[in-house]
Amino acid sequence: MRKIPKTMSTQHPDNANMPFWAKDQEIIQGDDEIYEAYYSFKELECHEQMWDWEGKDVDPNVVRKLLQKFPDFFREKVMGRDVFITYRLPNPNAEVTERKWLLEVLESIPRSYDVAETFYGENANVPIFEVILPLTRSHHELIRIVQSYRKFIVDSEKIRIDEDGCELREWVGEFKPKEIEVIPLIEDKESILKIEEIVGGYIKAIKPKHLRVFIARSDPALNYGLVPAVILSKIASVKLKNVEKETNTRIYSVIGTGVPPFRGNLRPENISSFLKEYESYFTVTIQSALKYDYPFSEVKEVIKKINNKEDNNESLNISSEEEKTLLKVIGKFESEYEATIENIANLVNSLAEYIPNRRARKLHIGLFGYSREIRGIKLPRVISFVSVLYSLGIPPEVIGILAIEKLNEEELKTLEKVYLNLREDLTFAAEYVCYENINLLTSEKEFYENITKKFRVEEGLRRIMEDISILEKNLGIKVGPRSLRSRLHYNLSNNFLISLLTDKKEAKRYVVEAARVRRFLG
Repeated sequence: MRKIPKTMSTQHPDNANMPFWAKDQEIIQGDDEIYEAYYSFKELECHEQMWDWEGKDVDPNVVRKLLQKFPDFFREKVMGRDVFITYRLPNPNAEVTERKWLLEVLESIPRSYDVAETFYGENANVPIFEVILPLTRSHHELIRIVQSYRKFIVDSEKIRIDEDGCELREWVGEFKPKEIEVIPLIEDKESILKIEEIVGGYIKAIKPKHLRVFIARSDPALNYGLVPAVILSKIASVKLKNVEKETNTRIYSVIGTGVPPFRGNLRPENISSFLKEYESYFTVTIQSALKYDYPFSEVKEVIKKINNKEDNNESLNISSEEEKTLLKVIGKFESEYEATIENIANLVNSLAEYIPNRRARKLHIGLFGYSREIRGIKLPRVISFVSVLYSLGIPPEVIGILAIEKLNEEELKTLEKVYLNLREDLTFAAEYVCYENINLLTSEKEFYENITKKFRVEEGLRRIMEDISILEKNLGIKVGPRSLRSRLHYNLSNNFLISLLTDKKEAKRYVVEAARVRRFLG
């Protein structure tokens, strides 16, 4: 049985601070990402590095460059045995303009093996054998990846390339590995709710020895709100356990969590609560804000705890009746969240330009950088979305919380059973609410005319004020700063809003300063 990674370092652009080794102190790109993979393995002791081809230019020679630059380390920690590079593919259904990119990615896998064989010898482990398919919505998509590699890459070695009958493999060598494994990344409610069909259909067709399944935590929060995102991650875990039992195939689940509660609440101060909340998940993502916005010793300790956690192969017990109740809870929270987002989307989209890029990303022609839609309204990607709202002093975690008042006793009891850290997550977010900004936007003429009225956010702000009231009245959570750090953030949020009318260059500076204080960009 091969080692299954417990910590997956990623390239999410959610860090406020830049790492000391970055040549460009604004954007991590190029050979910096090569070094980052080594740093994540060597210094942070992550088991796995996601190599992200989704929406960005990446180096296809990552294996060769790592082995060339850091040979001593990779002789000790063997690639494909002790540490792992895992590609996140471009999904042809989403990245339509450059969907043939997929073939380029698959072609690079045998080249990486040739490099590893030269470095390690003829008994080399396969360095890259697993790929992540984002936005998976059907088992057919997963099967297509496996078959594309098998037929387009591996079977091409038998093609005769001249009149003497010479086969391609005789000229350029065999293509290894012969098979690849696919990790479905499930990112939307509809796909999570039919995850048994997606995963079960793939297992039935391909019959893998085991399977890793990746559940997104950020995009469901962007699409449906904090509470639905957490509930969906629990429902997914239960359904995967059902598939495991039915197919007799071990499933290792991956949860994609970031620092803010909206995206998972994986912080050094919160690690014990985090591990309880997501105890049924085997692998956890280690994103850039955690890696670079916290002291090194604290980051190491978080990763060590995740790497050493016991393998809990049991999911939360959710009965079919409880699942029906949870779907009603999701519906109520989603409805309230969407109604508010509809009324603040214009402002959020306008302010997204103030959020700095931390990774070099491609322009997606016609896709607006994979912009997300809620009821037909486009939104920026989740990191920018979270950053805009925290900068304004309106943490996204609070949006839609007024739905709590609409839950009956059974729904509330079931929610509390499933979402263990609801109060803790909301308490963290509530500390970053800036009442002063809300008052300026609703009461001060200059702000009202130039921002609130211009972007038509009156109704959205009214609803957010209701959310805040519910936090205090129903949950007893104090709203506003409670520490020196959150008081400083309060002032920076206020400065950001004022600078939108006085000095827009300064506004960008306040975004970054506030992000450094709270220890995540978005």
